[in-house]
Amino acid sequence: MGRQEVPGPEAEETRVLRRPEEPRGAAREVLLLVHRALQEKGYDPIRQIAHYLLTGEPAYITAHRNARAVIARVERDELLEELVRFYLSGIEPGS
Repeated sequence: MGRQEVPGPEAEETRVLRRPEEPRGAAREVLLLVHRALQEKGYDPIRQIAHYLLTGEPAYITAHRNARAVIARVERDELLEELVRFYLSGIEPGS
């Protein structure tokens, strides 16, 4: 029986994620609404949203202003993409 070589991570191709185009800014609007609702209820919006994104647990989001239902309509990876896009737009040279 011969040894079979398993390629390391550097040999793998980068996966390209594609998704149907959604209205630009939908995730941003959801994040702003949820942020406002959490703030109005006295929560730390950054901490609550971060824990929601990490766990998917809707209990981290208030039902105030229907925020919990609104955020559940958007995939968590879409919300993360919007956050990364916003963050990087503030630190990229020439932005």
